[in-house]
Amino acid sequence: MTGTPAGQTALVVRIPEAEPAVGLLREQLDPAAREGASAHVTVLFPFLPASGIDDGVLAALGEVIGRHRSFRAGFERCGRLPGLLYLAPEPDAPFRRLTDAIVERWPQTPPYGGKYDDVVPHLTVAQRQADVAVLEKAEADLGSRLPFTAQVSSVDLVAYDGTRWQHRMSFPLRP
Repeated sequence: MTGTPAGQTALVVRIPEAEPAVGLLREQLDPAAREGASAHVTVLFPFLPASGIDDGVLAALGEVIGRHRSFRAGFERCGRLPGLLYLAPEPDAPFRRLTDAIVERWPQTPPYGGKYDDVVPHLTVAQRQADVAVLEKAEADLGSRLPFTAQVSSVDLVAYDGTRWQHRMSFPLRP
């Protein structure tokens, strides 16, 4: 999510249980971590510009997200895309359903601007890494820190102020 214009927002599931496993690696290898983005699985990026989020949008987000049940996700394996190392949540279907529901309500906000045909739910560990050896070392380092599980009970709206990602609001999932 780095290289983002000020005023851009995202919907994310924070995964604090990941911090012991990925915190130091993310600080070194993920520019978004240095911009205040905690360990998370992105539900939707980009969302609406911050200037377009009013009480009506917040209420609608609460209603859409609140239709979904809380769930547990396990993080047992790494995955890779070009320049990217991530942890793959299992199951990933609840994350996909959240994304689909939000995009259904706000179709003008396709995931990643519509850049990808299939959006893979993931927790970024390293991004924009041209050196494959860096990714291989990070993946090897993660091996002894997996698996872990996380309880997913809310989705957060975060906004980028031009320097840092700031938490705006949390929307609970149904118990």
